[in-house]
Amino acid sequence: MKKSKSEVSDSSKTLFLVLFSFVMGGLIMVLILKYTPIFDNSTTPITEKKGKNVVYEKTSLAAAVDNIYDAVVMVKSFKGDEEYSTGTGFVYKTDNKFGYLITNHHVVSGCNSVKLVLSTDEEVEAKILGGDEYLDIAVLSIPKEKVLKIATIGNSDKVSVGDTIFTVGSPMGYDYRGSVTSGILSGKDRMVSLSVSGSTSEDWVMKVLQIDAAINPGNSGGPLLNVNGEVIGVNSMKLVQDEIEGMGFAIPIEIAMAHLGELEKGKKIEWPMLGISMVNLTDTSSLYRYNIKVDDNITEGVAVADISKGSGAASSDLKVGDIVTKLNGQKVKNSAYLRYELYKNKPGDSIELTYIRNGKEHTTKVKLTKLS
Repeated sequence: MKKSKSEVSDSSKTLFLVLFSFVMGGLIMVLILKYTPIFDNSTTPITEKKGKNVVYEKTSLAAAVDNIYDAVVMVKSFKGDEEYSTGTGFVYKTDNKFGYLITNHHVVSGCNSVKLVLSTDEEVEAKILGGDEYLDIAVLSIPKEKVLKIATIGNSDKVSVGDTIFTVGSPMGYDYRGSVTSGILSGKDRMVSLSVSGSTSEDWVMKVLQIDAAINPGNSGGPLLNVNGEVIGVNSMKLVQDEIEGMGFAIPIEIAMAHLGELEKGKKIEWPMLGISMVNLTDTSSLYRYNIKVDDNITEGVAVADISKGSGAASSDLKVGDIVTKLNGQKVKNSAYLRYELYKNKPGDSIELTYIRNGKEHTTKVKLTKLS
């Protein structure tokens, strides 16, 4: 029976709609796959055949590791002919002659020579250009032709708590060089106290990133990375206490790189000096020795034990016995926190201190001098 023209037309429309839907559906699916994390380098599905079994890895960091691996080195520090310290470093830039690397200051402090072990196992002599114990950052250089790769610098501000992170380093020395550990960003803007110059007191507070990736001796100075293999921090074992497990800390990359220009030139970082000797309110023996009395309702701040002649503090309204509670409006819990706020400034800057004298709050301006 011959179909009518209307039936033929309806059949053609139906066929057209089916084909159109199939094509559009396919295009939409391709776009979804292309522009979602399924095809991102950090989560590319890989297939591995083992006999008759097929193993699927949905969240491999292999591509991200490849972005950084050859930029990471093992750092071996020597006193004379004896190796006394090991750590990790990474290349962050090159110029016409040299490659420049970051590591921790405490990894190379006190040594007279440094050798780097590249990812190819070649050993290269490195030169220490400069370092700073407060930042716990040091800069090394090697001939440019020895550089295998340059790390891509990221931004720690763009990483959120819970994001995947990983590290590359040399935990426990040479045998485990090039080890990769991963985890998540456990916290941001953590304030961790530490000592400098062999001091047993808390001299300095550093704002750091908290991670749960394994950080062991030898990882110090290595890069903390996001899932793209971009450096967002510098790991530091100096910030980890012996009794703590599952908590690592890294210096945000922005803080680490803020003074690299000075360190590359071998210059000391010019930290500002307030010009006072400080006593923490919890240090009752020192308060007694300096004959400083503190009201029981004052629990945070630092007591002024002495004022240096010729300093900015000497030209201010401060007197011995005053309790400094704020710097530029920011609370200071103790001397470590005061230094943290102080070192946001430069020699020559004027700051405002809030202090308590005889139970009353006052403010004064102090022009900062250079820390010698």
